[in-house]
Parts: sequence; structure tokens; C-alpha cells
Amino acid sequence: MPKLSQACQAVILAAGLAAASGAAHAQEPAVTDPYLWLENVEGEKALDWVKARNAVTEAELAATPEFKQLEAQILAILDSEAKIPYVEKIGDHYYNFWKDAQHQRGLWRRTTLASYRSDAPEWETVIDLDALNQAEGENWVWHGADCLPPEYQRCLVALSRGGADADVTREFDLPSKQWVEGGFFRDEAKGGLGWIDRDNVYVFTDFGDGTMTESGYPRIVKRWTRGTPMSEATVVYEGKPDDMYIAAMHDHTPGFERDFVSRTLAFYNDELYLIGEGGELQKIDAPNSANKSVHKDWLVLELRDPYEAGGKTYRAGSLVAANFDAFMAGGRDFTVLFEPTDTTSLAGVTATANHLVLNVLDDVKNDLQVLTPPVDGEGEWARSDFTGQPEGSVNVSAVDPHHSDAVWVQADGYLSPATLAIAEPGQSPQVLKTMPVFFDASTHEVDQFFATSNDGTRVPYFIVKPKDLVLDGSTPTLLYGYGGFEISMTPGYSGSVGKGWLEKGGVYAVANIRGGGEYGPRWHQAALKQNRHKAYEDFAAVAKDLVARKITSADKLGIQGGSNGGLLMGNMLTQYPELFGAIVVQVPLLDMQRYHKLLAGASWMAEYGNPDKPEEWAFIQTFSPYHLYQPGKDYPPTIFMTSTRDDRVHPGHARKMMAKMLEGGEDVRYYENIEGGHGGSANNRQAAHMSALAYTFLWKKLND
Repeated sequence: MPKLSQACQAVILAAGLAAASGAAHAQEPAVTDPYLWLENVEGEKALDWVKARNAVTEAELAATPEFKQLEAQILAILDSEAKIPYVEKIGDHYYNFWKDAQHQRGLWRRTTLASYRSDAPEWETVIDLDALNQAEGENWVWHGADCLPPEYQRCLVALSRGGADADVTREFDLPSKQWVEGGFFRDEAKGGLGWIDRDNVYVFTDFGDGTMTESGYPRIVKRWTRGTPMSEATVVYEGKPDDMYIAAMHDHTPGFERDFVSRTLAFYNDELYLIGEGGELQKIDAPNSANKSVHKDWLVLELRDPYEAGGKTYRAGSLVAANFDAFMAGGRDFTVLFEPTDTTSLAGVTATANHLVLNVLDDVKNDLQVLTPPVDGEGEWARSDFTGQPEGSVNVSAVDPHHSDAVWVQADGYLSPATLAIAEPGQSPQVLKTMPVFFDASTHEVDQFFATSNDGTRVPYFIVKPKDLVLDGSTPTLLYGYGGFEISMTPGYSGSVGKGWLEKGGVYAVANIRGGGEYGPRWHQAALKQNRHKAYEDFAAVAKDLVARKITSADKLGIQGGSNGGLLMGNMLTQYPELFGAIVVQVPLLDMQRYHKLLAGASWMAEYGNPDKPEEWAFIQTFSPYHLYQPGKDYPPTIFMTSTRDDRVHPGHARKMMAKMLEGGEDVRYYENIEGGHGGSANNRQAAHMSALAYTFLWKKLND
């Protein structure tokens, strides 16, 4: 089921440009910034500063036996051989990418379904990334494999140096388990290759000067034939410099093979084109804000704004479907497959060979529904409940959408380890794997509460608390949040949170603030640009509600967030310092005057605004922590954490904020992982170290 706009946006969120060691700060800011030199990612002076700051933090937090014990416990969780090995069906085999203590960069391996159902599957190694790194003198991190149906003999494997968003693509032969000599190869950049057939691919990448967008993503997509140089590939589509991302794909669904171009202008703003037999493009005339997908005979739209078509108006947040060929011929006869209510939103749509499985959130709790299109294209879609839906947060994905109606069903909760089941619509799921218990959950319970924000909005949040919690405000509490890009924070099991926080007797809370997707597009749109403050007011309201309920108190309340959540933390730090006892700021945006000039920052202007426009800088500066900081004001203890190899959110944000606050004499510390990309770590050992630093810092400061 091609879902190109969503796929490209996912790539933009999770893939990127080669680490720019100095070019990203070529333009001078409007005002003098004494810490601009820290934006030179790999500059000797900047890295010396990083190493010095890291050493101070390590000495403060990492030298104790308690830290080393926690780090070892978290590493054991991450390296556990009892974890669920999640698989993807490719041809007749089921593939898994696996990391543990013996395979720190990981194994790409395969088994059969019969073997996978057993307690001890027999795995065949396909690619050993640690061995590859040793042989090539590299530090590759796995970015995935795209294998060509229906034979599934050739794969396009993406590898990243050190975990950066930028990657290379290399062709791999599955039967021989060898790299294809002289095969398709894409050099390091943001972008990708996508199969058309055995001898042709779509390539969207850095072709040289002027071929990337201002956001640092591909501006041109070409059709490339095996045996010819990439420079001779045929241009399929060329976007504009201020577009975000240009890509193309081939739908391999048997009997419905089509080719598409996606032009992403901004997040949730894209155009989709059907490529004709002669290479001509026909626009799919649906709203730019809608997520567009094509499933066999059907065009399916997830609406983010009201849509008028065929004399009818469809509500924002709805899912509607029309016959694809009829739509392209001018018809506008849609069927409403889902319509939101005040408490419900569409969390996901999964296409199988003959069905759509809808994942609906109702007050941030999942409900699965099965829809079946009419066989002849006429009549009503059939609707049924999903048989045997498991408890907790539920995610669904297709096992083999071209040939099967089977789905993987993953379920977990804050205190419930994940289960993985396989199911056919109408049949109860068969549980295949269960995640081991990594911490003692018997002493805690989960509640959902609602806080009231400044404008009266009801804001949900979850808490995981000791069953015997005494409501006297004395319990160390960790509140997590994100609030951006329509991403929902649903309950999930974390052995690291359990071991690093809950087992110690702490309370863990997650805020479902505006800017996220918990109530669909309206929840996201409510906190865009000039309304960004509403996300921060929501988070502050949750913090106040925790205190009002006497679950904790301000000096016992710690908070944590990364990326857009790091911007959230920066605003809590600078705008609401009195509400918190300690703050963890991870891979953050903080300098909102220059964010759009650093790495992928320009791609987020639909979310935050354009600071080069005076009328937009007027509101952006009200949530730019780097500019809101005031020396002499009382701020809670803070740690900034980032990665040198993060080529999505520039490490200069955290570096400069740390330097400014350090000069101001604040209680701040800093840790920058040299590898890791936007995720912060390139292997389990690095991830365990950074988690242990965060939890050690929070527990220490909230119990001082």
C-alpha cells in the first residue's frame, strides 16, 4: 500500500544529510553570538570544549559504584538475548536485525516461520555488521534493507557511518549473501534508492551542487539503469530549492503496479503524482495536507483539514476512500471509513491483501477495527471489530500485504512487557513471543489523569506510581513529554525506566500535550507556530496537577525530553523554572533564531515558523530558550545531552546553551556522545551509558 507522503516524512524524521562539520554555520546571525564557534561540529576547538565538559560530567555522575551498577543493569536489558526478535517477512524467510553484547553493531539474520514459532529459533546470519566494520575499517550502523519482490534475491542495504542520518546504499545478493560487485551504489547523503525492477531503480540523493533542498534533502529524483553511471540517470522530477524532499517509488502490488513521485513541501504538506507510461506526471488532486495512499483499486485519504469534494464536506481527522481510477478520471465519490469524535482519533491504518485494519485512539487508548472493501467496487465497506484485541498499547503491521491478510500485533504497557502475536482478521491472535520482565512491576500501578491548561483544555497524562504511594508530595517524580509533529505518546514498556526509576520507588509520568497526535490533527495544529506556547502551558499544567494531587512537589519533580521534546525542556527551564527540581534536555533545539540554518532545521518551519520574517520572529522568540535565558534568575539543575554525529538537530544548540548558562554560573552539566546520530547512541553500550547518566543525575538532584 504505497503511502509515499507519510513514508517520505518518516524518512525525514529518521534519515538525513552527511554530517556538516562547518558549512552549517556559514551565515552570520542577525546579532552577535559569542558562542557561534561551537557550531563547528568537528572543529578542534569545539571538540576540545566538548571533551572537557564530558570529563566534568563523568567525574560528577559516573564515578560511583551505584552508577556503574545501574549502567550494567541497563546494558544487560538492552543486550538481553531473551528480547523479542521482531521480524520482517522477505520471500520465504523472516528477517531480524539483532544487537547484543557479542554483536554490538548487529546481525541481519533470518529464519523460517516454523522455527520462529519455537522457543529457540535457528538463525542464519546474512550480514554481520561488526565483522563488516572490522573488514572495512568502518563504523557502520544499520539503516535497513529494501528487497525486490517477487523473487527477493536482491536488496538495497542502507548503512550509516556512526549513526548519522546520512547513509550509503549498497546492493546485496541474498542467495549468495554477498555484496554485488559493480551493483547499485549510492554515496553518503540524505536520500535513497528504490527498486523499480531488477535493472532499474529510483535514486534521490545529492547529485552535486544545487541538487539538495534548503532543508538538506533530495531535490531531484532520477530513474537509473544498471550498468550506466548515475550521472546518466534520467530525471523524473525536479523540485524547487525551498521544497523539503523529492522522492519516487514503484508499487509492487501484483496486478496494480504503478509508479509515483512525491513532492514534500513541508511536514503534512505534499503532492503526489502518478507517473504515466511515457513518463508524464498526473497529479493526484487531493489536499496537500492529507496523507495519501493507494491500495489496489482504492485511493485512501487521511484528512488533516476539512475536505469538500463531490458536493460533500468531510471532517478533518477522517479517513475516506474512493476508487482510484474513477478519482483520476474526475470522480469524487468517497466512502467515510472513519470519523473522529471529541475523544477519538486515527492512530494508524494497516493494509493487508484484502482488508484495512484501523488503529483508533480513544483518550489515548487503542481500539482496532477491520474494514473490507466491496468485492466488485460497488456497495458498502464491511466493518467488524478486531477479534481478541490484546490489552495495552497496540501496534499492527502487515506480515505480507501483497499476498496475505495476516498481521503482526504488538501490545505492551508501562508495567506489561511486550507481546508479539500473529493474527488473521476474524481469528484470535496467536502469541508467538513475550518480552521478559526486566523490573519488578508488582509494586506499581498505572493511572490516567487530566490536567486543565490555561485556556481550559483538558490535557491527559499517565502516571506509573507505587501502589502504596503516600500523597504527601515527597516522591521523586519524572515527567516526560514531546508535543510536536503529530506524534502520540502512548503507554509502552521500558526496562530502563523500570530499573532506573520505578524500582527505586519513583513515579513516572507522561504528558499527552498539544502538538502531539493523541487527538488527531486538531491536537497537533493547536500548538503550531504562534500557538506553540499552548504545548508549554499544557506541560506546565500537568506539572502543577501532579503537585496539586500531592503526588510530588516542585523540588521533587524532574522532567525529560529530546529533540522537539528538548525544545520543550528548554522552555520549561527558561519559562517555568520554579516548577521543577531537575531537567534533562536531550538532542534539543534551543536557538530558534538560527535553527532553520542548521542541518535539517529548514524542514521544520511549518511547525515553528520562519525567524527571518520579522512578524514570525516576533512569536518565535517567545519560545527560543537560547534567547529567553536570563543570567541571575534561579534555574533548576540541568543536564544537556547530545551527539556529535547528530546531523538532524545540530549539536550546536546544546553546546551553545550550555556555554551561555555555564558562564552565567548556573548549575548545569553537559554530555555529548561522539557517535550516535539523532538517537544519541550507536550501540547498546552507549545507550546504557547515556540513560544511566540521565537517571543518576535526576535521582541525585531530586533527593538532595
